[in-house]
Amino acid sequence: MVYADYNSSSPLTSQVGAYLQKRLSGGGPYANPNSLHHAGRQIMKKIEESRHICAEILGAKPEQILFNSGSSEGITSAFHSCCEYGRKNRKKHILISSIEHHAVIRTADYYSSKGFVITQIPADSNGVTDAEYIKSFLRRKSKGVSLVSVMAANNETGVVQPYEKISAFCRENDVLYFCDTAQLIGKLPFNFEESGFDFAVVSGHKIGALPGCGILLIKNPLLFTPLILGTIQEKGLRGGTQNYIGIETLAIALEDMKHSISHIDLLRASREKFEKNLKEKFPCLYIAGEIKERLPGTTLVSYPGIYGQAVQIELESRGIFVTTSSACLDNDPEPSHVLQAMNVPDHIARGAVRISLGGDDKGKDTYSRIFSGLCRAYERLTAIGSF
Repeated sequence: MVYADYNSSSPLTSQVGAYLQKRLSGGGPYANPNSLHHAGRQIMKKIEESRHICAEILGAKPEQILFNSGSSEGITSAFHSCCEYGRKNRKKHILISSIEHHAVIRTADYYSSKGFVITQIPADSNGVTDAEYIKSFLRRKSKGVSLVSVMAANNETGVVQPYEKISAFCRENDVLYFCDTAQLIGKLPFNFEESGFDFAVVSGHKIGALPGCGILLIKNPLLFTPLILGTIQEKGLRGGTQNYIGIETLAIALEDMKHSISHIDLLRASREKFEKNLKEKFPCLYIAGEIKERLPGTTLVSYPGIYGQAVQIELESRGIFVTTSSACLDNDPEPSHVLQAMNVPDHIARGAVRISLGGDDKGKDTYSRIFSGLCRAYERLTAIGSF
């Protein structure tokens, strides 16, 4: 089997797997971490140890780490906090990139229904958000802007966004900036303090930890407004009993990340060779963001006139697992909103297949098998005919 869908969900790292086997086979303890008895205190101690490990690796302070269920909750919490701040300060304008993940788009739509004005920032044909548009907008209207939301790296194309420039523009204009870092963290180096972001997210299942756990990074916890109310959990910032086993795996996976990131150059070189071979074999192929910096293991490729779902099925029959754009939209017959924002023609957008590998895979042998599978799929499907 070849698993090439890391942007959807990464397999558990080997260290996380080994830890879970030990932890779940009587390694205990199991208790409510907020209880005052000995077992509860042991669990809480482990949570705080994990918090310090995560903070150190992510370039944050321990008090800036808020454990939660993952990026969707983190996105909603960040928007909730920024919009509450906006209401209090009569700032009711939100800027989001036109290529954001649907978790951001749908959250923005919700606040649009609550009276906030949403402006979508355009992206160019390479899938890069227009940072100069943001700069110009903020110079003219920053006093009314409650939030700018532009991702760090696109989940479909892998194109790295100009988040450093955008962060600087937001700081210059005293505007809060949320950056969806779910795809970047674990695949490229990241430091929260150096980024200047007000909010960022980590999703456990994107980095080889357990699904259902994650982190919201908060620059200034004093300005944060809780979304989930409760009592003392997470210092009152998020109610609900903590997913302590998930939290433990976050720390282990992030430590593993330090090793996998050392393979970035090897993975990128393997991807570039793979893409070069594909283009030589099929000159008509489209590769999204081909000339731009991308995540080292991400390729969004399309054979014009061939349905991406058909290619996906062909590859799966050969034990190769990919998606057509974003996993949460794999069954959607409409072309990707990201490719639409890039003005990609419909006959190309409908053929998109995303191949994504992680840093723990140097890529050489994996890409060789995917190349063979794609060649067979395209040859067979072009013989059958296009849509």
